[in-house]
Amino acid sequence: MGLLRRLLLTGTVFCVALAGGASARAEGLDDLEPYKMIRSLQYVQDTVALGDHSAMEMQRFLLTTIDDRLRTAESSVFDDPRNVDAALVYAMSGGNPETLELLIKKDVAGHFDSRLTDALRAYLSGRGTQSVRSLAEIFPEYKRSRVGPYLALVSANSVIRKDPALALTYFDWARLVAPGTIVEEAALRRSIFITSESGWIDKSMVYANRYARRYLRSPYASQFADLFVKLAVDHFDALKEEDILEVLSFMDVPRQREVYLRMARLAAITGKNKLATLAATRAQMLSDDGESVPKVLADLYSGLASVPSGDVATAMEAIAAVPDDKLSPKDQALKAAAKAVAEEVLRVPQSAAVEKTVPETPVALPAEGQDSSYEGLSEAETADRAMDPRAGAQEIPIAATEPETEKKEQQEKAGVDPAFDTFVSSGRSKLDAIDALLKGEGS
Repeated sequence: MGLLRRLLLTGTVFCVALAGGASARAEGLDDLEPYKMIRSLQYVQDTVALGDHSAMEMQRFLLTTIDDRLRTAESSVFDDPRNVDAALVYAMSGGNPETLELLIKKDVAGHFDSRLTDALRAYLSGRGTQSVRSLAEIFPEYKRSRVGPYLALVSANSVIRKDPALALTYFDWARLVAPGTIVEEAALRRSIFITSESGWIDKSMVYANRYARRYLRSPYASQFADLFVKLAVDHFDALKEEDILEVLSFMDVPRQREVYLRMARLAAITGKNKLATLAATRAQMLSDDGESVPKVLADLYSGLASVPSGDVATAMEAIAAVPDDKLSPKDQALKAAAKAVAEEVLRVPQSAAVEKTVPETPVALPAEGQDSSYEGLSEAETADRAMDPRAGAQEIPIAATEPETEKKEQQEKAGVDPAFDTFVSSGRSKLDAIDALLKGEGS
């Protein structure tokens, strides 16, 4: 009832139109001011951001209805500056960009500021870099207007890659002038991204804390979770564990567990083994006895983190014990990759295997008079010379050297065991295959 009451108080007749049928809807739209419709859209979008997902259907309905109203509006409707602002807010709120193009073509009276509309058209068409300078020049003039918060978001998005510090000032302004709205929700979420990518960790945690306090029920909260997980994994060494726990404390148990699992997975993939173990352990603690999948995933990610440790055999057993039918295809691939790594770590190098299976044979000393290079040497020295292929050997022409023999000689000169080199090459090929298997993995 709160949503319907608010819609009525803002001057809209959508409730009556919906109840009265298509004719009532058409009749109401003829007399409805666009700025009143935008007020309703703003309220509904803010309601969605605060967690009322049932309002999302109303949001879609309003966007469609406002689009129809703007397209069919007489030019005199835009004599009222509030309706001009309404059209601009609509365009920046997920509306149809072609509608703005239509309104500009029909604007023979000059109701729309061409500087602003040109910059918005460039931004909405994907040519944001071309609109940066124009928006920077226009924003100070419009920052305190009805379109100010939305223009701040657009301006920030247009410079987010080129000048993150400037983008952050735009987002901060949007939050300041539009608290508790979908504008603030979007600004907070994108501010976390900027500060995390730029390494401004203290600011990142401040924004993350504010978001967790206010917008965890937003339909975009899953994006926040991904951003926070990446923030925690990328900058774990610079963060305090209690700061991470504080942000997560605003979540209910299922959401905390989900974030911990995401964190454990990304940490395990990126080699942050301490964090992977910590997050997996906490996810296990938050799993009920009847919930098998979270525990299975926690076991998998914990096993992944244990592969580089000293007890690889135990880690491999734990990974192998994870049932495939409880895993997604991506996690099945992750399990297969972990098993391949563990097998390579545990595999005995070929040279070591040969040493264990082939008995040592005594060194055959040359018969008397067989090789003058051994004359005058003691028995021990003669044995040493016999074991060293470079000692007293005749020079072999390069053209007569077989490629494999030459490679072995080079390895021996460099102090490299050929068997070990073969083992490393085999392991490298396995790791290349694993990298291909994990291509695209991330969050």
